[in-house]
Amino acid sequence: MKHSKAGDSFHAWEIEQLQADRELTVEFLIAAMESLDNPEERAGGLLALRDVAEAYGGLGAVAAQAGISRESLYRALSPKGNPTLKTLIAVLNAVGLRLSVTPAQQVRKRRTKARDNSLAA
Repeated sequence: MKHSKAGDSFHAWEIEQLQADRELTVEFLIAAMESLDNPEERAGGLLALRDVAEAYGGLGAVAAQAGISRESLYRALSPKGNPTLKTLIAVLNAVGLRLSVTPAQQVRKRRTKARDNSLAA
């Protein structure tokens, strides 16, 4: 599937934003990780992880640091990917982050707050 020029522009802008703002990257990944729990949102979450890998060195470099092949990383972080916990942890470590656990109640509060903020805008 070929991206449109507008899609390419947005993707490039998104990568720039992730590179420039570490806090944004963390919030972006929190949302991505939460979406992995929902089968209808899983593809978007995996693509978000892929975007972060692109922003922090590129897929080839992140794959090498994670100790997996570039092809395996592409497959794992594709819309139909199914990365192992080992792969997720290795990718997060490669971009200088780590996996953590949050009580489900905090996640629901964060989603409600984000939804309320978007409705107010």
